[in-house]
Amino acid sequence: MDLQAKIRTIPTEPGVYLYKNAENEVIYVGKATNLRSRVSSYFHEGRWEDAKTGTLVREAVDVDYIVVANNKEALALENNLIKQRKPRFNILLRDDKTYPYVKLTLGERWPRVYVTRRLRKDGSAYYGPYFPANLAYRITDLIHRNFLIPSCKVDLTRFHPRPCLQYYIKRCLGPCVQDLTTPEMYQEAVRDVKMFLEGRPTDLARSLRTRMEQAAAAEEYERAARYRDLISTVEQLQERQRIAAAEGDDADVFGYHFENGMLAVNLFHMRGGKMLDRREFFWEDLPEFALSEVTTGHEGSTTGHVGSTTGDVGTAAHGCPGEQSSPAQLVGTRTNDGEVLSSAVRTEPAFHPGEFFSALLKQLYIGQPYVPRNLYVPVDFEDREELEDLLSEQISGGNPRAPRVHILIPQRGDKRSLIDLAGNNAKQSYDQRFRVLKPNARKIQEELQEVIGLPELPKRIECFDISHIQGSETVASMVVWEDGKMKKSDYRKFIIRTVEGVDDFASMREVVTRRYKRLLQENDNDQKAMPSLVLIDGGLGQLHAAAEALEKLEIINQPLASIAKREEILYVYGQEKEPIALDHHSPVLHLIQLIRDEAHRFAVTFHRKRRQIRDRSTELLEIPGVGERTTRRLLEHFGSVRAVKQADAAALSAVVTRVQAEAIRNHFHKPASENL
Repeated sequence: MDLQAKIRTIPTEPGVYLYKNAENEVIYVGKATNLRSRVSSYFHEGRWEDAKTGTLVREAVDVDYIVVANNKEALALENNLIKQRKPRFNILLRDDKTYPYVKLTLGERWPRVYVTRRLRKDGSAYYGPYFPANLAYRITDLIHRNFLIPSCKVDLTRFHPRPCLQYYIKRCLGPCVQDLTTPEMYQEAVRDVKMFLEGRPTDLARSLRTRMEQAAAAEEYERAARYRDLISTVEQLQERQRIAAAEGDDADVFGYHFENGMLAVNLFHMRGGKMLDRREFFWEDLPEFALSEVTTGHEGSTTGHVGSTTGDVGTAAHGCPGEQSSPAQLVGTRTNDGEVLSSAVRTEPAFHPGEFFSALLKQLYIGQPYVPRNLYVPVDFEDREELEDLLSEQISGGNPRAPRVHILIPQRGDKRSLIDLAGNNAKQSYDQRFRVLKPNARKIQEELQEVIGLPELPKRIECFDISHIQGSETVASMVVWEDGKMKKSDYRKFIIRTVEGVDDFASMREVVTRRYKRLLQENDNDQKAMPSLVLIDGGLGQLHAAAEALEKLEIINQPLASIAKREEILYVYGQEKEPIALDHHSPVLHLIQLIRDEAHRFAVTFHRKRRQIRDRSTELLEIPGVGERTTRRLLEHFGSVRAVKQADAAALSAVVTRVQAEAIRNHFHKPASENL
């Protein structure tokens, strides 16, 4: 059945349609109230003139569809399919910055709390997202100090001979050692953490007060004092929340800047009437379906608003109302009197903000545990009301009295000023991303801290790499990045001594063990001397080998990550199932690559030097009367075999015996004498 015939058989019900190319790849996913009408509309002659539709139709050879009950189900299904299939013609969310959640691992015997940036169906409870990002880390730190539930990566499926440092500084109940705590005490602490993270401070305070009174009655005064301190902490946090709630509603504000086929979007997070954080999104290669060709003034286009109510179409746009743009207009820069200063024509890609924000909001909010009450966007779009209904049902959980989610397009007043502010910041983000080559060093540190989840700004990074050829002359390097630059005085070379043959994992275990065993010895076992991050050049195997070495040294909670070659994927120890694929323009990725490449260069250079010495030694060892010790003395004195060849008898005699010197001269100069 050809495509046109198949379209005539499509039902007229709501659903999702999937266009496929000749390779059976899904190239576009869309939703429709009437599937047959929407799909057939792509093949109307009038729409073929539209560049974006024409390109899609030329590649499509088949269409599949899924019928659903209503438009809201179609919205949710469309969003899921886009995330799964990643069709080329859909707008895909590419985010340099993801906000963290607090994860409570309820599926474990001894639950722990972690900061994570990905939600998984693993039986754990997730709370968040939190912004600014360090808020999640402050919350987990508060949980460690007050509820004594850890974030460690120690294997809690078995008991260990002694606890780690966290137990001794009273930040953990010590489930890793038998009899330090009981399952009942631990589960009580977990229940408290759960109430705390769920935002039930009244219930938590009531429960703590009851236990405090019981402990006091039993004359367990230290325990009662601990409950008293917890009650004080919970009540203080409750007061702060009341103040924030009285100051204003929660809202997310969007602004954008589009220019030269590239797009920057800024998202302001307003909580309690205050702006807590800003999030940036960038697109360099928007799908053709999001763009169409528009004719603009030659070198006269400036910052006109695409689809603005005045009808001017320029090459740059940010945060403006309206979305429709003519496929071909004669446009130039205008003065206040309306005089056209330049009117030559040229073709520019025109951006369709309505389609874009429809796709962006679905990918950002559908399926998320929290959505703010108000979303302020610069343009209206087709399925805005259906998305409002879907998000309202999502956060209400079936409660008809729960507040609704409103997607608003302010035209004037304070809310419009917020959108304009977001648009102006998007313009600055665009310039910083696509025009400024060297970003601020502290900003890179902050982004690296967020990406990897470091407890503080990274001050020192130590990176390791292994180098060999088929297991021969295996060496390792350690390079150091400190305070924004490479610190060559702290570089270290290692000759692998305990590993034979090709075994990068064992080599990595050896070098990490040697490095940090000595570092701890030099600093009286003070783990504060450890770097902010240990970076491994390699994949999961090398990462786990380094982790095993640190665990044997009883170094706990050391930030550890690896970067895999080719894919340039970052693995963080403890979150290996959530690899981080940074944008190839990300300054954080550039920094990690710089450190990794320097470690590789240093290791390869040392390996080549070792191999050259080995090769040179072989030639000298061929001389009768010259052994390994003599060879080593010659190379240390002269520096190379070539210098030994050029040395006269007197120079050689200063290092070796007269007989050995004559043997060396005869060996290297015998062919020349024979020719004479």
